[in-house]
Amino acid sequence: MGELRRDADLRAALLRSAAEVAARSGVGAVSIRALARAVGVSHAAHRHHFSSRVGLLTALAAEGHRLLARALEEAAGTDFREVGVAYVRFARDHPGHFVVMFTPDVLDPADGELSAARARTFAVLQGGVDALSSAGRVDDARTAVVAAWSLVHGFAGLAATGNLAGAGLAPDTGEDALLDLARRATGMLYGSPGGGAGRA
Repeated sequence: MGELRRDADLRAALLRSAAEVAARSGVGAVSIRALARAVGVSHAAHRHHFSSRVGLLTALAAEGHRLLARALEEAAGTDFREVGVAYVRFARDHPGHFVVMFTPDVLDPADGELSAARARTFAVLQGGVDALSSAGRVDDARTAVVAAWSLVHGFAGLAATGNLAGAGLAPDTGEDALLDLARRATGMLYGSPGGGAGRA
């Protein structure tokens, strides 16, 4: 295919390859020249889509936030705990995106696409906490957002890095077991829809 890959297929291939490398070897291992070789184009072909490594990683982070926001929005109509579960599921299923999204020193903070995608993600978390606040279940909405985000982000990170397993705290078997553990952990913070903290 070579130099003919100059359209959206090349952009998608570069982003997909970057996510795979980040998931496997970390953000520091992402090299735009190596990615170009991997997808079968010259090292300069990427410039049609990304002017630099920062541009590529920023686009990957924006894509990740859009995927995450969509997952959170789908869960938001049920129970606020399910928003947290969706967050953990996203981190498990998109590890390359996830690690890049939260490595700010490799991203362009002025990028409008990334800012909009981040805002969309945050709006779902904020909306869930606002609903709890309106129901009288939290007194300090700002702190509640920090607590909710910290819980699910920390849980996702511990699971992704093997630290849950290393401490003997990972569920025994099955992908759904990890999500059930996340559901019970978030229930301890905000409880079930009926308001009973800790009920599964």
